[in-house]
Amino acid sequence: MIDRFNIAADILKLAGPIRQKLQRPEKQILVNFSIVLDNGNEQNFEGYRVIHNTALGPSKGGIRYDNAVNLEEVKALAAWMTWKSAVTGIPFGGAKGGIICDPNTLSKRELEKITRAYTKSLADIFGPDKDVPAPDMGTGPDEMGWLMDEFSLVHGKTIHGVVTGKHLHSGGSLGRVEATGKGVSIITLLALEKLKLKPAKSSVAVQGFGNVGLHSALFLYEKGLKVLAVSDISEALYNPEGINIPELILYYNLNGKSIKGYPNTISIKHEELLLLEVDVLIPAAKEDVITKLNANDVRAKIIVEGANGPVSSDADEILQENKVLVVPDILANAGGVTVSYFEWVQNTLVETWGVNQVNRQLENILEKSFDTVFKTANKYKVSPRIASYILALQKVAERQAVKEVIVPKTNFKQN
Repeated sequence: MIDRFNIAADILKLAGPIRQKLQRPEKQILVNFSIVLDNGNEQNFEGYRVIHNTALGPSKGGIRYDNAVNLEEVKALAAWMTWKSAVTGIPFGGAKGGIICDPNTLSKRELEKITRAYTKSLADIFGPDKDVPAPDMGTGPDEMGWLMDEFSLVHGKTIHGVVTGKHLHSGGSLGRVEATGKGVSIITLLALEKLKLKPAKSSVAVQGFGNVGLHSALFLYEKGLKVLAVSDISEALYNPEGINIPELILYYNLNGKSIKGYPNTISIKHEELLLLEVDVLIPAAKEDVITKLNANDVRAKIIVEGANGPVSSDADEILQENKVLVVPDILANAGGVTVSYFEWVQNTLVETWGVNQVNRQLENILEKSFDTVFKTANKYKVSPRIASYILALQKVAERQAVKEVIVPKTNFKQN
């Protein structure tokens, strides 16, 4: 994150206190709490909440439950949320949170206790006008519902807007579950159009079959793309004739949320999927899967980053030299935060939007953002990734300067 930030900041000639402030979080909170497990034993847990920036509005960002959660990761993800909101024009700042635990080894009741204890610890940080959490790795609508309920109990009234990604009966929004994958598919179609490639004659490989990868594959399949390969943690599958994604999703749901053993496909190594000869590669699993070690072997024409940080900074230059179009995460997977914003607006206004309205507005925002990013890339002769950072940094720096009554040093002219 810092590598890309510095490139864009140098282009903008952003210096002094503004540059330093935007490199660092506004707040870093460590919480420590205990719960009684189902077996009667007490166990301690550690969690984080990082508020990166609130210049554009309340901070916004997911909460992940994972044993690998650490402060440096959470800080980077919080910053990416700031830039993601800024690129799409969403009036949110960036935040991220996490609890060090393995949700797969915990019961529903234990997860609820953890969520409620974490919420109590941060009850003065969260708030619809302060910091608005959302689901992330290891969490979902249940955890968001518990968070909302506990926060409401602490404050003595129901406050739906404190969190997004909730169940519909708790104030959630239609279209939210599939929003990130929907956004990835919208951006993919725009990238194909940019290279004058027709969807019906294009192929795609999707790494990851969680919420983002599954919905990305489904929407692109429905648009006529041939999905040659998909993978999850258990297996990577390949079929040169294309995989029937609706059929695979049915198998996945009946097979304990795993694609392992799906027929009519060839099992390949996970790393091979990234190097297949396809028009579009969507890494939608984890960070740093494409690095300087394998970037030269990538044969896709387009990479659309469904995950956060799947292409390392040391691979960017290699891919650019090889004329691989990389659509960066802060644009490509911004569908989630966009529809989260729609949910927050609906909660604030006590409204309910239809799914067609949600999807129409999502498409409008992403299409405008895509167009602006590529115009900026042409203007500065930089990659779409750096163009995204230029747009985001300029927007946040100007707003930060207004808040703090200081003038940012920049040569970027406001339109």
